[in-house]
Amino acid sequence: MTIHPPPTRAQAVGRPAADPVGELFASRSVAVHVVRGVVGLLLVVGGLALTTWSAWSLLLVPPGVLAWRGCPTCWTMGLIATLARGRSSR
Repeated sequence: MTIHPPPTRAQAVGRPAADPVGELFASRSVAVHVVRGVVGLLLVVGGLALTTWSAWSLLLVPPGVLAWRGCPTCWTMGLIATLARGRSSR
């Protein structure tokens, strides 16, 4: 005998359940998502590369991580969710 969890409120009223990955990490479009990734990459790499010049350059790393909305893996999951959102709307 298999025990199933009770339906969520969205499922009870006939709507599909919200995708938590898409809600947290996806962007409005693929172009916006790629721009966020490039900006994050430039900030993180620049912050780490400039540490030989000044330790203050490490202050560039947190905005880069914020642009990614987490780590590079989080950014990649968001890219996949953004692509899936675009394909499902066609």
